[in-house]
Amino acid sequence: MRATLEKVPTDVATMFSGVADRYDVANEVLALGQTRVWRRALVNAVDPSPGELVLDLAAGTGTSSLPMIDRGARVIPCDFSPGMLMVGHERRPNLPFTAGDALALPFRDHSFDAATISFGLRNVVDASAALRELHRVVRPGGRLVVCEFSHPRNGVLRKLYSEYLMGAIPPVARAVASNPDAYVYLAESIQAWPDQRSLAGHMRESGWKGVEWLDIHGGIVALHRGQRH
Repeated sequence: MRATLEKVPTDVATMFSGVADRYDVANEVLALGQTRVWRRALVNAVDPSPGELVLDLAAGTGTSSLPMIDRGARVIPCDFSPGMLMVGHERRPNLPFTAGDALALPFRDHSFDAATISFGLRNVVDASAALRELHRVVRPGGRLVVCEFSHPRNGVLRKLYSEYLMGAIPPVARAVASNPDAYVYLAESIQAWPDQRSLAGHMRESGWKGVEWLDIHGGIVALHRGQRH
């Protein structure tokens, strides 16, 4: 599973490092204030029990880890961008930030009760390989939740969403982001990403069972959940 984009940065890690300082603020503005809704839906889908160990892959500055920690889970925020890790550690020094590549995670087999990846899977060169790697590090009976931008099912909403991605994001990004060109790439990557049913199929092919998804805001965002047998 590989997105086809007109302009793919030669080093995505460097790109994310370049936007790390204002990443959370820019995301909140570009998402029209909906990031809290998505994080709440994510933690409800993970449904962590107190004491469970959760891998938060593509954690960025650790914002996505906090709701799971509030539920009593032990969370390992993991990211491949040095800049994101640095900003995250400065802001949240109590979190165990870990550098890691989604294609070769620095964890032993069956290490985690659950794993999540929010808005990061589409930035991996081989997303199916990353799904298999996540399958490796989650224990039998554990679960994976993928939160990702997706494809609205309603035709009118889909058209409006596409126009927003390519028409509104660039000027907004120029106003609030430290590297606006990065957000042009991100908008293109969203449009090139597989739809809900296709991603569910890739998860099943990677070993995940009982895969299901929940559309948020009509499918602008989708939560996919699977279990490791």
